Amino acid sequence: MSAYPVSIKGVLRAPTGDVVLLLNEREEWELPGGRIELGETSIECLVREIAEELNLRVEVSGLIDTYLFEVVPGKHVFIATYACALVGPFEPTVSHEHKRLGLFAPEALPTNLPEGYRASIAAACNTTMRAG
Repeated sequence: MSAYPVSIKGVLRAPTGDVVLLLNEREEWELPGGRIELGETSIECLVREIAEELNLRVEVSGLIDTYLFEVVPGKHVFIATYACALVGPFEPTVSHEHKRLGLFAPEALPTNLPEGYRASIAAACNTTMRAG
């Protein structure tokens, strides 16, 4: 039996309605969030991670999805995605963990976005999935 790292991700929309994505070192877009730490709840993890990655405050609401994601061949991570809402101004600052911030309309997501994230965005935004 295998154990997998856990990553908590959030679907966050900018005031324009665009979905907030971050470009990682593998040149893939991903949802903001990250690894849960000992003693944290999923919600505490996501609030902390979004503050660290984007310098934004959020409220976390409902669970969207959970699934096992193969990050690179042979390396899996258990992903839990949640809906998030911005609290305060939208003035993101991207941390050293990502290359850049991207804002995408839910119906025009980038092609280099993993399917699990795409499905979570569609569920959160009630849109049909289509690569942009």
